[in-house]
Amino acid sequence: MIFNRLLGLFSNDLAIDLGTATTLVYVKGEGIVCSEPSAVAVHRDSRGAKKVLAVGLEAKRMIGRTPGNIVAIRPIKDGVIADFEVTEAMLRYFIRKAHKHRTLVRPRIIICVPWGCTEVERRAVRESAQSAGAREVYLIEEPLAAAIGAGLPITEPSGNMIVDIGGGTTEVAVISLGGIVKSHSVRVAGDKMDEAILQYVKRKYNLLIGDMTAEYIKVTIGNAFPGFEDSVEVKGLDMVSGVPKALTLHADEVREALSETVRVIVDAVKGVFEETPPELAGDIYDRGIVLAGGGSLLRSLDLLLREETGLPVSVAEDPLSCVVLGSGKALDELDLLRQVALR
Repeated sequence: MIFNRLLGLFSNDLAIDLGTATTLVYVKGEGIVCSEPSAVAVHRDSRGAKKVLAVGLEAKRMIGRTPGNIVAIRPIKDGVIADFEVTEAMLRYFIRKAHKHRTLVRPRIIICVPWGCTEVERRAVRESAQSAGAREVYLIEEPLAAAIGAGLPITEPSGNMIVDIGGGTTEVAVISLGGIVKSHSVRVAGDKMDEAILQYVKRKYNLLIGDMTAEYIKVTIGNAFPGFEDSVEVKGLDMVSGVPKALTLHADEVREALSETVRVIVDAVKGVFEETPPELAGDIYDRGIVLAGGGSLLRSLDLLLREETGLPVSVAEDPLSCVVLGSGKALDELDLLRQVALR
């Protein structure tokens, strides 16, 4: 114990939100020091061996623009590790970037994992972090971290509902006394929204657009409830003529494109309510639902959920950073860490 405290003098503890779309790193005593895409550019030689060329923002810029022997990939799929080797390289990059001034001792790290991930998936995260340079690894479930980051009183004997809409998964959880009472995770979130827009444009206009264009459309005019009117110019490849083409896409079209994806999220929220104990349901009726994660920034999603549930719905103050801020708070409060960390 004393030895670990001495090590802490030379090492910065880190909290990492290893997201499907974005990785955020929190350093104890400093706050969030890094927020970059969870992307890695890899060169494959003729024997199939991989060499990492770029990580983060630089790698994301390469997606869809690389020659055949270079691939830009996202090693986290639906919130869990899809490529162990590449994830390890990505984690090493982020740890070194956050830990650059303290190289004597390896850091202690908290990493967020989706609710309900398997023991095998948890072990993969632990081993990746240890191989990337962690001294100790703690895991915390994302809904708990998001609720802490959103400022919800999760350690009290009362019900709190958090809806964390990330890149790969949406996690709906009812939390009380520092634990998850009821939760449901669906592999529908920001990425599926992008894909829905991409397929809609392809189907309706015979226009091929890339993932980054679809994301731009979502951020610019994406919406979930009638009342928002705007448009954006979209450029892509005409599937009929085979040449580049531009067209104007309207907000109501994007709402239509996203309707099925958004419906899955709404149904997940309702499904958790149906299984929530009555006393906790009463607490949530008073306090309402809190939305977190990048997907919660979809325009008027809170209005749609309010309409569907009849409850107050609010978006967390800093929805993109809730998970890593909650993990960072657990780093600062050891009693809280012991209560929420996975055994």
